[in-house]
Amino acid sequence: MKSSNTIVLIHGLFVNNTSWAQWKTYFEAQGYKVYTPANPGHEGIPAQLRTNIHPDLTKTSFEDVVMNIVKLIDTLPEKPIVIGHSLAGLVVQKLIEMDKAVAGVSIDGAPPKNVLAPWATIKMVLPVVNIFKGSTPYLGTKEWYHRAFFNNYSREESDLLYDKIAVPESRKIAWGTLLDSFANINFKKPHNPLLFIGGSKDNIFHSTFTKRIAASYKDPNSIVDFKEFEGKSHFIAGEKGWEEIAAYVLNWIKK
Repeated sequence: MKSSNTIVLIHGLFVNNTSWAQWKTYFEAQGYKVYTPANPGHEGIPAQLRTNIHPDLTKTSFEDVVMNIVKLIDTLPEKPIVIGHSLAGLVVQKLIEMDKAVAGVSIDGAPPKNVLAPWATIKMVLPVVNIFKGSTPYLGTKEWYHRAFFNNYSREESDLLYDKIAVPESRKIAWGTLLDSFANINFKKPHNPLLFIGGSKDNIFHSTFTKRIAASYKDPNSIVDFKEFEGKSHFIAGEKGWEEIAAYVLNWIKK
């Protein structure tokens, strides 16, 4: 696999870049230079963002998220390895398609526009893409986060995690993945290596769906790997035992 000493960790929806703190420390200890950029309108401490919503938040689109990472990558001395969770899994796919990274890892990643999501996914994200809410910011309730993110925790533990990481979100980003042609992926195009990781208890993007996204790639000479982690939820990169996932990613990178 093409190597790089640079890693960019990209956060998904409903959280911000503070969610990668442990992974940043882990990969820096392995000798990597690690960047954890915040999506536009997502900079800051989650608790403060919930009470003082960033003025740029609701203006932020899916393409803005991708191009914000491209802008960072273009300043780096080498092409990085990109690792993204949830919505950022799709960002990783776009960056690989754009040849902006030497390898990409999509963890519990969102689907491209040209891959139909199952009903379980649609049902879970319906509150975000509610057309009657217009461009208002979306902030999930503690109950929603417990079902969608923290289902491997007690409700009491889940509420504490909510206080630590939950942030308001731009509905425009979610709508962009459904309606904007920029969110399509060219599955026939040759590309740098991709690893897809899914959790068997993910209530947003189940591992079987992640496997289907990975299987959509058609170039026989390009590497596409898939790994399921049994019992892991959508909070796979942050919940108890996250080190197992990080170690698997590290070993895959070094192959």
